[in-house]
Amino acid sequence: MDYLIIYAHPNPQSFNSAIKNTVEETLKNAGKSFETVDLYKINFDPILKPQDFEAIMQGKVLEDVKQQQTLVKDANTLVVIHPIWWYSMPAILKGYIDRVFSYGFAYKEENGEIKPLLTDKKVIIFNTMGEDENTAVSTGMSECLKKTIGGIFTFCGIEVIHHKLFYAVPYVSDEDRKKMLEEVKAVFKA
Repeated sequence: MDYLIIYAHPNPQSFNSAIKNTVEETLKNAGKSFETVDLYKINFDPILKPQDFEAIMQGKVLEDVKQQQTLVKDANTLVVIHPIWWYSMPAILKGYIDRVFSYGFAYKEENGEIKPLLTDKKVIIFNTMGEDENTAVSTGMSECLKKTIGGIFTFCGIEVIHHKLFYAVPYVSDEDRKKMLEEVKAVFKA
């Protein structure tokens, strides 16, 4: 599979949904193989439970995690689409990362060192936020978000090939949002 889209927004009328739809349409038109995991649609359980740890200690994973790990493993490039809420990702996506990018799958310890295990993967990240670009850049928030969100993937050996923050999305014009979607398309045509 060329791409795995990991999508985290509960509102089908959101701009995040428009980004997801644009990515899917662009990939389809380019003849690329892809699958979309809509975390809210599949009602992914984001809570890391004692059973998760028990399974990991036995060298196993729970079935819902195993399904997602297979999708990640089979994809060349991940496309992660989510809003920035409270200066972070939605809880469902954080829980997905906690459970799916687990020890023994995404990383391991070897001779006292952490070894990334997903070094053959790439990731493209699209985020939306309400804050305007000048404020987010001048306060260091843009850099912080890119380091913390991107850092999750680089920790696992995944190369971040594009990370786009779309600013002030609720407050810009429809024309500006259309331009943003053109930027999304351009990422896959490069």
